[in-house]
Amino acid sequence: MRGFLAALALVVAAAPALAEDDFVKVPAEGTVAEVMNRLVVAVEGAGALVFARVDHAGGAQIVGDSLPDMELLIFGNPKLGTPAIKDAPMAGLMLPLRVLAYEDAEGAVWLAYQDVGEMLEDAGGDDDAAYVAPIAGALEKLTAQAAGG
Repeated sequence: MRGFLAALALVVAAAPALAEDDFVKVPAEGTVAEVMNRLVVAVEGAGALVFARVDHAGGAQIVGDSLPDMELLIFGNPKLGTPAIKDAPMAGLMLPLRVLAYEDAEGAVWLAYQDVGEMLEDAGGDDDAAYVAPIAGALEKLTAQAAGG
């Protein structure tokens, strides 16, 4: 677990600074766990691979601290992501994709992810490349399915 957390910290530290408008936020119905379970089902149903599910609130508990419910899903489809990484190797720091399910201060549950065009442009890629729209469309569809309602 320590090795994974250290690697995750390095990836986060290497990522460029992000503005609030670089993220897409989708309101979701249910608890964080329910929303994340639906996202896993949607991702696997679309033929993508789930690489990891990170429980940030659970991690905080391990060190005697607390966070609102918050989970991160790391997943992808190599058929879509490989061309982006070939075009801009630094995209490998941002791919596979990540979607965060979290509870805000008012108790609302959200799904959030980085805008694909912005993400790939930050990695040195072209935000108009042919692979951007399919990746963005997949994220939009999967998060809509997971959001419920």
